[in-house]
Amino acid sequence: MQNQEIVKIIENLKGRRNYEEKKATKLGFASLYDYFEDKISKKQKVLEEQQKGLEAAKTDNQPKAAKKSCGCC
Repeated sequence: MQNQEIVKIIENLKGRRNYEEKKATKLGFASLYDYFEDKISKKQKVLEEQQKGLEAAKTDNQPKAAKKSCGCC
């Protein structure tokens, strides 16, 4: 089963196709499809890590704002 997004990317390469094929072979991928599949999965992992980092930063900031330095206020 092929991902239609990857197929569309490969179809739209036009003049850069030879460059991307050489790059994929140099990096050890069997096909251009495998290369783009890996590239997209890496992007998704980075986005997920950034979202986790943002969520962690939000949760870290909230308790600090709720804590007060003294009990009088």
